[in-house]
Amino acid sequence: MTKAALFAPIAILFGLAAAPTTHAMSGAGIDAGFGVESSIGTRVNARWNWDKRWSLGSKWIASGYWEGSLGYTQSNDSGHPNVWDVGFKPVFRLRSGVSQYFFDVGIGAHYLSNDKFASRELGSKVLFGDLFGVGKNFGEQDRYELGYRFLHFSNADLAEPNHGINLHLISLGYNY
Repeated sequence: MTKAALFAPIAILFGLAAAPTTHAMSGAGIDAGFGVESSIGTRVNARWNWDKRWSLGSKWIASGYWEGSLGYTQSNDSGHPNVWDVGFKPVFRLRSGVSQYFFDVGIGAHYLSNDKFASRELGSKVLFGDLFGVGKNFGEQDRYELGYRFLHFSNADLAEPNHGINLHLISLGYNY
């Protein structure tokens, strides 16, 4: 991954955090990791909490947020070695009581800069992005998050072919 490709999402994240309209955002984060076709991915995201909580029995609490993201994934493959994506999805968060540990699950729409990535044919530039994550809040007022995220891009067999992209990401977030 080139230095520009690595630092562009970080610069965008700091820009979002410094913008005067960020008071509406409830958090931001950066993800980095690896995936199919010897790929490396970097993503930045912004969150807007729903400010709702649902009790699921005596021990579990569900909540959620909207997530907007910008990502760049690069492969060593010589065919179509990189792809940018913009996504938006609802994410549900599940935690046990006042525990600092959480589980995230979400699905949303993503627009990719190409319908091919490395040797994979994606069938469309508009894809679904499935997200599964686990993490922990820490720091003063649990402002920080550290976690693992699995992100899968697919066209849900709405187009042929549908090879998809999988990414394993380490996530660091900050809650305002």
